Amino acid sequence: MNRILIEPEEIREDGTATLTDARAVHIREVLGARPGEVLRTGTVNGLAGWSRVVEVSEVAVTLKPCHEETAPEPWLDLLLAAPRPKVLKRLWPQLAALGVGRIVVLNAFRVEKCYFSSQWLESAQVRALLLEGLCQAGLTRLPEVLVRMRFKPFVEDELDTLFSTSIRLLAHPGPRTALPAEAAWGGRPCLAVGPEGGWTAYERRLLTERGFECFSLGPRTLRTDTACVSLIAVLGYLMEQ
Repeated sequence: MNRILIEPEEIREDGTATLTDARAVHIREVLGARPGEVLRTGTVNGLAGWSRVVEVSEVAVTLKPCHEETAPEPWLDLLLAAPRPKVLKRLWPQLAALGVGRIVVLNAFRVEKCYFSSQWLESAQVRALLLEGLCQAGLTRLPEVLVRMRFKPFVEDELDTLFSTSIRLLAHPGPRTALPAEAAWGGRPCLAVGPEGGWTAYERRLLTERGFECFSLGPRTLRTDTACVSLIAVLGYLMEQ
């Protein structure tokens, strides 16, 4: 954990927060913190800063937070064809750490329907993994996660409302293509990443009709977690140039 995150409701009226879970274990056994020391902390979906250690016991750690810094905001959104459950489990922390703001887990032709019954789509499991990624990256803003099991109704009825002003990018394996020039103009992009076999021609047509521009890192068919991390890293680098 590079930043300990505290839930807003954990901060009491006296300004202290007592932790008894894995965060307390990390502070006590990994960081070896003692009373009086200062740790990097933040409030979930709020400000970042530091906390002074007030008390350390075998079962709890009490902190006195001082959160006055604005944490980095999410900088892109993701339209993600549901991957295999074990891949999705690995992917949640990485997406949070990379700064994704809204994630729509979507059905597609090459997605197995059983993926949507996975425990890694349950809100409690997802939230815990997203928090893990935020702590790793030192961020505080939890991504918003939506699950949609019908591709065509989502694209036709919800996509424009959720991503009304986004630069829209459609990733698909194939001949290497450059990132569309519009991505250099600023704004918050929406990246569509399909199944490991790629989007079907029909799915690509529906998305491109709604402003998605295709680009590719090359013909290799990558695992979804590898593709997402690679695409987001390239997009982030190019947008900063």
